[in-house]
Amino acid sequence: MTVEVRALRPEDDRQSFRSGDEALDLFFHRYAGQNQFRHHVGVTCVAVAKDRIQGFVTISPGQLEAPTLPSWRRMPPYPVPILRLARLAVDRAVQGRGVGRLLLRHCFELAERMRDELGCVGVLVDAKPNAVDFYRLYGFEEIQAVEGESQQRPRPVPMFLPLAAVPPKPR
Repeated sequence: MTVEVRALRPEDDRQSFRSGDEALDLFFHRYAGQNQFRHHVGVTCVAVAKDRIQGFVTISPGQLEAPTLPSWRRMPPYPVPILRLARLAVDRAVQGRGVGRLLLRHCFELAERMRDELGCVGVLVDAKPNAVDFYRLYGFEEIQAVEGESQQRPRPVPMFLPLAAVPPKPR
């Protein structure tokens, strides 16, 4: 089955998507379109096969204070540009079939384009505790959060991957 990764479209059927994570599903059903088409605060990319959404990833540009980053290389003493991976989810029906990996690879390619066209040093994700191992597989490292924590939801685990450490695309 061929899977295409592309930006969400207004006419896409988001309501049948079920990842098994209520918060991610609610975001995708109700807010992904608003955030992308009305507020322009992020873009949601979808993995689509046979006109059915298999998974999604929401991304936006951002910045980090350089001292927050792992000491993988010397950075300037001011905020550096990054690609923020806000949410990633895969439909229950296709979990374990590489859709998450495909969406993450799409993020890496976008970050590399950003690096070349605008400036970008890496990808930041606020990983849900049960997704930390998934991101570690791709080389993400935990970093210290300085702000953005909430008492009303489980604490995300900020993780970072410098573009220099992005795994090569499989051939």
